[in-house]
Amino acid sequence: MRRKSWAQFFALCVSIFVAGWDSGTVGPLLPRLQEVYHASVGYAVVSLIFIVNCIGFFVGASSFLYLTDRFGFGRVTSFFAAVGYAIQAAGVPFPAFVVSFLFSGFGIAFLDAGSNSYLAGLSEDTSFKMGVMHAIFGVGAMCAPLVSTQFAKLDTWHYVYLVHLGLIAFNALTQALVFRFRTAEECLREVGQEPHAKTKASEEGVGKYRQVFRLRAVHLMAFFIFTYVGVEVAIGGDWWIVTYIINERGGGGSSGYISSGFWGGLTLGRVLLIWVNDKVGEWRVIFLYVALAFGLELVVWLVPHLISAAVCVSFVGFFLGPIFPIVMNHSGRVLPPELISGGIGYISSFGSAGAAAFPFVTGAIASGTNIGSLQPLLIAMMALMFAIWVFVPRTREQLR
Repeated sequence: MRRKSWAQFFALCVSIFVAGWDSGTVGPLLPRLQEVYHASVGYAVVSLIFIVNCIGFFVGASSFLYLTDRFGFGRVTSFFAAVGYAIQAAGVPFPAFVVSFLFSGFGIAFLDAGSNSYLAGLSEDTSFKMGVMHAIFGVGAMCAPLVSTQFAKLDTWHYVYLVHLGLIAFNALTQALVFRFRTAEECLREVGQEPHAKTKASEEGVGKYRQVFRLRAVHLMAFFIFTYVGVEVAIGGDWWIVTYIINERGGGGSSGYISSGFWGGLTLGRVLLIWVNDKVGEWRVIFLYVALAFGLELVVWLVPHLISAAVCVSFVGFFLGPIFPIVMNHSGRVLPPELISGGIGYISSFGSAGAAAFPFVTGAIASGTNIGSLQPLLIAMMALMFAIWVFVPRTREQLR
């Protein structure tokens, strides 16, 4: 059972790595996309990628509970993500390239939701495993810009998505071998854990949705994660920070590596700060991390210096990094046991939508002003995160 448990954890880490790789790819490609598709693709037009991706995430978030119960782990994810990546790898015209993100967004939403909900649903203390798994996300997101920055210099820039196809195929193989497309309850029994007792309503798909959506805490944490992931991706992760560094701080063609610095900081933070989380308390420490990231982002905005901006971006990633796994762990402790899988699946996949929605907003604003508007928007989003977390329950007793 122990070997099977670690095999399952490995499979979840593979899924999260692929999700991180997906998040870290597009940013360094943005200047190349505008060059390849010419002047018709300005900030607002290229932002259509993000809004279509957001739609894919929302559809994935809405259908995760039903489709996972019906088809098991991995099957839906691998098919739709592979379709999206195949279209992108073909170097198709811009409209088809945009539509492809509907499929890849849908698939990545399932990767995020499935991995987080399954791990949080285990009866053991998952704080360490959650931190490690999301550090793996950071590794994927850190490595992707290194690769896509190189492909961005080539005429065949779109071949970078062949790497994505290889990764999603490996993910499908891993999930097939480990989970064999069974339900979460069957997989839990394999490692010696009996699933939580279900109420009559939660055994029915519609009843399960109704119970999850009735909980105010679910919506608070979903909105918090929606905002957090938007901040994470829009800051130093990949989408617009590369363009910001080039246009506002005089960075060169290698500015895409700054996004790797962000993800490197995020990866280290998710592992090295685990002891701080335990010492301070996971609910309270989020306020500390948001405040520190807020201050560092002010430096990026107000100090016109390339090196200091690059360093601060890395430290922003370091302090923001632990927040996502902390929220997943906190959700597992606060939500009713029989609704953990559905609730966390909704929260995490809703967060994935933030990764697409906020870059679209940033691009739309930049088209009317300039890319310098990125920083005040990020500052406002961090303040919103701080305010939302105040209302999140600390314990299960405070849930209602």
